[in-house]
Amino acid sequence: MALPWAFVLLPALFFLSSSVSNLFFSNSSSNGSGGRCSLCPQSPEVSFCPLSPEVPYIVSTRYRTAYHFQPPMNWINDPCGMNISAQTPLNKKEELQYSNNYTSFINISGLMYYKGIYHNFYQYNPHCALWCWGDIAWGHSVSTDLVNWIQLEPVIEPDNPSDIDGCWTGSATILSGGQPVILYTGVSIDNCQVQNLLLPRNLSDPYLREWTKAGNNPVIQPVVPGLNRSCFRDPTTGWIGPDGLWRIAVGAQLYSYTAALLYKSEDFLSWTRVDHPLYSHNLSNMWECPDFFAVLPGYNSGLDMSVAIPRGAKHALKMSVGYFDKYLIGVYDLKRDAFVPDTIVDDCRLWLRIDYGNFYASKSFFDSKKGRRIIWGWSQEADCRSDDVAKGWAGIHTIPRTIWLDGNGKQLLQWPVDEIESLRTNEINHQGLELNKGDLFEINGVDTFQADVEIYFELTSIDAAEPFDPSWLLDPEKHCCEAGASVHGGIGPFGLVILASNNMDEHTVVHFRVYKSQRKYMILMCSDLRRSSIRPSPYTPAYGGFFELDLAKERNISLRTLIDRSAVESFGGGGRVCITSRVYPAVLAGVGKAHMYAFNNGSATVRVPQLSAWTMRNAHVNVENGWSAI
Repeated sequence: MALPWAFVLLPALFFLSSSVSNLFFSNSSSNGSGGRCSLCPQSPEVSFCPLSPEVPYIVSTRYRTAYHFQPPMNWINDPCGMNISAQTPLNKKEELQYSNNYTSFINISGLMYYKGIYHNFYQYNPHCALWCWGDIAWGHSVSTDLVNWIQLEPVIEPDNPSDIDGCWTGSATILSGGQPVILYTGVSIDNCQVQNLLLPRNLSDPYLREWTKAGNNPVIQPVVPGLNRSCFRDPTTGWIGPDGLWRIAVGAQLYSYTAALLYKSEDFLSWTRVDHPLYSHNLSNMWECPDFFAVLPGYNSGLDMSVAIPRGAKHALKMSVGYFDKYLIGVYDLKRDAFVPDTIVDDCRLWLRIDYGNFYASKSFFDSKKGRRIIWGWSQEADCRSDDVAKGWAGIHTIPRTIWLDGNGKQLLQWPVDEIESLRTNEINHQGLELNKGDLFEINGVDTFQADVEIYFELTSIDAAEPFDPSWLLDPEKHCCEAGASVHGGIGPFGLVILASNNMDEHTVVHFRVYKSQRKYMILMCSDLRRSSIRPSPYTPAYGGFFELDLAKERNISLRTLIDRSAVESFGGGGRVCITSRVYPAVLAGVGKAHMYAFNNGSATVRVPQLSAWTMRNAHVNVENGWSAI
């Protein structure tokens, strides 16, 4: 369960450019610490945004995304679990039986389709657009293509002693014979976090609309010595070890360290804690929403954790900590039953991130339909609670992404699922562009509020690369503020300007800069929101992350940006760095046109061998009469 972030409200300063050619290239004193009203979940009052008479509240329906996942109304946060149900009917002897007394099942390995339906379970407040203690339930939507979704009734709501104060995050697992089950964290009345089991009532229903809570809940209690019982949550999807036993990990905080605690079970009913964690670290913040999965270097298909893992595979351990989803790559030592990172990094600021922006509490699953691993996360609103209350909804899920390990076995790569391309229309293309210092090239012919843009930047020379300072890795956001698009560089900044108003007082910039380290080149990618809105209340930082690129072999740097009204997702270097942003330009709420440009503000010329852009059609996402879409 990811609790809402709290931001301190600070004033934002905005500066008008004297001309379009100057754009953001005049130095700005904005420090990127744009404000946000406090989101204190225990506070009954609603925080209101500072408002000037000429700038409206963010209540326009035009800020609602057109093809991202979100419910029709109310609050959404963590994706709790997804699975694909199978077409082949169950063998009755292999079914997991459930009743008030609860009996066991016969365990065999294997997954199967159940009419090809994707199920997304997610944290949901069915009562309002705020996160409220005791109200959090599990929403449920179904799809056949990961793009168009139908919302069903919530599968669970807090109504038992083991979850009376909230049904928090968990995961779906496919058991023997293709039967789905759910483990989730419940919060008892004394704020004790426990793990509960949930089962479908009718396995013949392809949409799994009705579920029942196990009679022996909770199945796991916080009885570990030194465990903070209010920091024990978010069980992972189960996997089968070499001994044939099921395993899960649960995020926890103990004494002065945090851990992914490891549990074993023969039947998914009775669980025993292993005497050591899957992995631990001396962090002060607990790991929320852990995820553990196998990956094969250079292999962009997914691996199923419930079957034998091929030789040479590695494992990724992902955790949500602080404000970001971070991960380590290593091996799963079967003898020790523990995760061992390839590189021990004590400073967690140096851990790689799934996404370097507004992205948290991600969940992955193995898509047996297409043999891939898919991940997506929660992107919360960056406005104020009063805006959320007024518009009646808050929170989205990012576009589902295929995730795999690069050929060097060091970094996870991500790319939007192919299905999202079904929404593309009105394609435009440009080839052979050349961008000199200070150049802007306007991209016309598509809906700039709702677009998919792919662009390749070719470096004409790498001699002008500036020296790289390794300390920048500790705080790439700070460096994006110091080396923003207005700061001339050697190679870069170059990239895209999106959601820009006519006079450029509003714009968002996604850009690259190239640096030379001792033996390699480091690419800084930024998504700079500091001038994304003239409203003073939205949180408007400069997000950023670094990735390595062998420029001696490859001179092209790719950028793909999905623009969906208030949501912007960017993928740099073929998915080496991903940045999700939430933006609220006033131009989007009005009737004006937003502009989009390719630009270069570095001394070295940058070529654009290929630029493609599409208008994105609306998806059918949890709307009335949406059954025809699936």
